[in-house]
Amino acid sequence: MYSASDLKKGLKIEIDGQPWVITEFEFCKPGKGTALYRCRLKNLMTGAGMDRTFRPVDKVDEPNLEEREMHYIYNEGDEYVFSDSETYDEIRITAEQLGKKVWFLEPDALCTALFFNGSPIDINLPTWLIREVTETEPGARGDTASSNVMKPAKVDNGYELMVPLFINVGDTIKIDTRTGDYAERVSKG
Repeated sequence: MYSASDLKKGLKIEIDGQPWVITEFEFCKPGKGTALYRCRLKNLMTGAGMDRTFRPVDKVDEPNLEEREMHYIYNEGDEYVFSDSETYDEIRITAEQLGKKVWFLEPDALCTALFFNGSPIDINLPTWLIREVTETEPGARGDTASSNVMKPAKVDNGYELMVPLFINVGDTIKIDTRTGDYAERVSKG
């Protein structure tokens, strides 16, 4: 159990049987009265956010969270199968739970699974994914007034994203799996 003075950004807590992470934290000491701890929270299961203010006397539960290294093996319909690196136990996570992360899964990729009370609630993928561009319009030289103009592109697994004008079909790019955005062009070699 945490006291209010233990609260900080990044701390995972449990409220009403749900795991939450503190995304923003502010300590406020008004002229009169007791200090306040203002927090912005994100639900680890649903992604919903909320604001909550704690007093110094408040107690907050510690969630039963566990992280395990898992390998992505295959998908079966809308379920994705992961295997524990140590015990080889398999877990299944639905496409709905994964969201757009399904575009970034590669066979045998090492991932970190977050479990709440023994049930998987999130998968953290490797940060970078290398893919080849299969469709994009050619960028015309002199089309821009600034250097950050983007155009749509599709990579070899079907994922669509925005890339800079200088990217062409056949180029290899690096994608940030946390955001799904273009990171940089990768030289072939």
